[in-house]
Amino acid sequence: MRMMMRVLMAALAALILAPVASFAQNGPLRIEITDGVIEPLPYALPGFIAETGDAGGMAADITRVIGADLSGTGLFREIPQDAHIQRFGAFDTPVSYSDWTAINAQALIVGAVAMQGDKVVVKFRLFDVYSGQQLGDGQQLAASVGSWRRLAHKVADVIYSRITGESGYFDSRVVYVSESGPKNARQKRLAIMDYDGANIQYLTDSSTIVLAPRFSPNGDRVLYTTFETGFPRIKMLNVGNVSAQLLPEVPGTMTFAPRFSPDGGAIVYSMEQGGNTDLWKMGVNGGGAQRLTNSPSIETAPSYSPDGGRIVFESDRSGTQQLYIMSASGGEPTRISFGEGRYGTPVWSPRGDLIAFTKQHAGRFHIGVMRTDGSEERLLTASFLDEGPTWSPNGRVIMFTRESPGAAGGAQLYSVDISGRNLKAVNTGGAASDPAWSPLLP
Repeated sequence: MRMMMRVLMAALAALILAPVASFAQNGPLRIEITDGVIEPLPYALPGFIAETGDAGGMAADITRVIGADLSGTGLFREIPQDAHIQRFGAFDTPVSYSDWTAINAQALIVGAVAMQGDKVVVKFRLFDVYSGQQLGDGQQLAASVGSWRRLAHKVADVIYSRITGESGYFDSRVVYVSESGPKNARQKRLAIMDYDGANIQYLTDSSTIVLAPRFSPNGDRVLYTTFETGFPRIKMLNVGNVSAQLLPEVPGTMTFAPRFSPDGGAIVYSMEQGGNTDLWKMGVNGGGAQRLTNSPSIETAPSYSPDGGRIVFESDRSGTQQLYIMSASGGEPTRISFGEGRYGTPVWSPRGDLIAFTKQHAGRFHIGVMRTDGSEERLLTASFLDEGPTWSPNGRVIMFTRESPGAAGGAQLYSVDISGRNLKAVNTGGAASDPAWSPLLP
């Protein structure tokens, strides 16, 4: 539907968390993430200790989420707790390193949880088993009881960062299109969830078609395309109070495929006018519209570079659907895709080094990545229909839509890392499409 849309166009409450202190790297434990990483790092995660009588269930839940976050990356392998030799009765129990080397644990995570009124307090330490060292000082975080999952994700983010040397992505959210009904008459509404599919909330009803939601740089607003007026229009939604407003339009036109600039001050989008579709830019409040392309072809799916200086987009100006890059202020674009097949839905990595895209070739759809000059193209997936990539905040993982064939087929969200490994479905509890990953939450 998302790739086909170009044809149609041509025709959380704020959370207060304790400050996060960084570990100082004191030991040699480190995963160097390359395309060749195959064997996950074995780690031990004893159940976090309940330091107050009412914290037992919370400690177990937090331990479970941390383990799911780390093991879900494909870079880590948890050693089952029934294989552990040492047992921790208190948070400050000395580590018996020989007990952990005996079961081949390379990293050890020890933590504790306490309930203090309506707050949850979590503290934890990370150890390099083979060097026999604690990696940095222990750390403590606190939040409201309702935010316990965020605490677990933040712990996992710190551990991931300490071992891999890059930022984490677990404390983030995904906005997407929730789908229901038969394939030929689907109902669609915007939904938002934690990155792992938990805490689903619906942002719109299913009274009209919605497409292509996109987060603002700080995650407080979402742009999307709505058909509530009968034609595609751009709407902006405030995630906190779930209020939305249509952005200004030029009468007789259709606007779609919006995306925020990295500083949040502008919106780039497509506008169809008189049978021609070009890229435009406007201020985030709807003023100062500026035309960026002027071609008899279809220009759509724009995405800014992280520094805001360039835009990548798809166009059929060469006769087939391909990827182009141009200055964010407009000008002559440069084609970057030259492989066989058609390319669309490009998205610039938050690291700035790669562009993810959808490719259609020989009756199959793929999610792929390439350098910003078009070199080193790599296809990460292949299926009946894969499309619409979105990047994790650290540029390590891509989420996308996979559609299954047949009358009973449906859309589902999947993720894959940029090496093409660890392909897995995201549990949304139903059909889902058009994911957009938020930045890390504050």
